[in-house]
Amino acid sequence: MALYALGDTHLSLSARKPMDVFGGAWSGYVDKLRRGLSVLREEDTLVLCGDLSWGMSLEQAREDFAFLASFPGRKLLLKGNHDYWWTTAAKMTRFFEENGFSGFGLLHNNCALYGDIALCGTRGWFYEEDRGGHDEKVFRRELIRLEASLKAAGEREKYCFLHYPPCYEGYRCPEIMELLERYGVTLCCYGHLHGASHRLAVQGKVGPVRYQMVSADYLNFRPEKICD
Repeated sequence: MALYALGDTHLSLSARKPMDVFGGAWSGYVDKLRRGLSVLREEDTLVLCGDLSWGMSLEQAREDFAFLASFPGRKLLLKGNHDYWWTTAAKMTRFFEENGFSGFGLLHNNCALYGDIALCGTRGWFYEEDRGGHDEKVFRRELIRLEASLKAAGEREKYCFLHYPPCYEGYRCPEIMELLERYGVTLCCYGHLHGASHRLAVQGKVGPVRYQMVSADYLNFRPEKICD
């Protein structure tokens, strides 16, 4: 049994927006993902840290979910800034059931368990969202969702999964980092950063929390094993 994390798969099997056009690490990325995800076994858990599919709706993202569902194990999804297909939990759960996509779960105002470890998460917040003025309402909603997830974990050891990095060279989101520390999170995985931005990511411990970037192109499209 193993716990893995991977962000930013950016699948586009029917949305016609493949990332191969960017070249470099993204060339042939679906095949790279297929090889990387082949490590998964039925007893494993994979947390997918947002930006899963370019589909604009669940229906348009169907092929991407079918691709992910073809690999064994439980898959926990959280929302990224490009997941336009994301809708209500009830609609997504029904869509997965109707299409036979077993093993999918959501990290959204809740937590999931991996043994004695609580897996918490939400999309998070990032400085680029301030373009055109700070959207206080959206930011506060993300804080509420994150705290709801952390509260649901109770006194268990907590790992947190975000799409946006809560810290970055020259940037901190103190409200999110304070929540992580206050609720005793020991590990925070995040994605969102690509290409040249990789070198600016914060990795390792900041205070009591260890931060780890799991963007797919950073990991060469292989999920990061968090623990056994």
